[in-house]
Amino acid sequence: MLKVGDLAPDFTATATSGKTVKLSELRGKRVVMFFFPKAMTTGCTIETRLFRDHYTEMAALGAEVIGVSVDSNDKQCEFATREGVPFPMIGDSKKSIGKSFDVMWPLLGVTQRVTYVIGPEGRVEAVFHHELMVGRHLEDVKRHLQSKAQ
Repeated sequence: MLKVGDLAPDFTATATSGKTVKLSELRGKRVVMFFFPKAMTTGCTIETRLFRDHYTEMAALGAEVIGVSVDSNDKQCEFATREGVPFPMIGDSKKSIGKSFDVMWPLLGVTQRVTYVIGPEGRVEAVFHHELMVGRHLEDVKRHLQSKAQ
């Protein structure tokens, strides 16, 4: 896993909206990147809904949210549409983003449940890793964003 202070690896990917997302183009704002194992599974759906339901709060605190899993772009699009997700979701079926952020489970071929908050200068400000307590990611992210807004 990346550590606080590490430069977040740049990537370019097609999001579920059809738009291209390039991490370096988001410099100047905070980026919340949450990695989850598989779209449409119980825990991942709960976590995605939590980020969806609190997206406006995070945006008001100056953050963009991006969800990433190893699913195909088609499956990620289906998932994002079904859940009404307002932020970019990325299907990382080649696992290049997951590998560059060092969140892949060895042998399992899916990402760990890890959330990074990347600061305006492109460096990791916070890392949250809770495999089973899916609600903790949102709580931790909101607490971090609120502390930076003060």
